[in-house]
Amino acid sequence: MFFVVVGVILVVCNLMGWGPMANWNWAILDDHGNWGDLWKFVLPFALAVAWWVWSDATGWTKRKAMIRDDQRKQDRRDRNIDAMGLGHLHKHRNGKTRPKQ
Repeated sequence: MFFVVVGVILVVCNLMGWGPMANWNWAILDDHGNWGDLWKFVLPFALAVAWWVWSDATGWTKRKAMIRDDQRKQDRRDRNIDAMGLGHLHKHRNGKTRPKQ
């Protein structure tokens, strides 16, 4: 997401004429056969795609989602146990028991 935000900021700065990005052109090659500035706009979006491909291929995204789901599930269990008044018999995720009321 960071790379996408950077890419959008670069494009907006160019279109609005702000900063050094105002002088960048959208050409692949300039008049002299040198590289144009299009790569500067494309690079953040290409890095975002590479990041998403890597995180999906390695399972990083899925692992993070599973950890989040497990934490939500445990929090729900802890709330339910506390609501039943049994918090003093149960160790919560943070390792503490609730005092008996």
